[in-house]
Amino acid sequence: MEKKKPIRKCVGCGESRNKNELYRIIRTSDGEILLDKTGRMNGRGAYVCQDVKCIEKARKNKSLSKSFSMNVPDEIYDKLIERFSENG
Repeated sequence: MEKKKPIRKCVGCGESRNKNELYRIIRTSDGEILLDKTGRMNGRGAYVCQDVKCIEKARKNKSLSKSFSMNVPDEIYDKLIERFSENG
């Protein structure tokens, strides 16, 4: 039997996708917001498509701030946009 692939929802577009297609952002227990390159760091996670449009939409709607129940600094969105505009 085939193993189930974990599905997560993008905070930008709201689409459900395979976890490995999305990028994870976490809030640590100390309240720090980090980009989780490995997808395995400890903390509350939120996922976003690896697409600048989704990241911009998440920024506009303050989706990460809502997911983490705290203000997410603009640098986090800037880092994500920088990371995925290089690839795309």
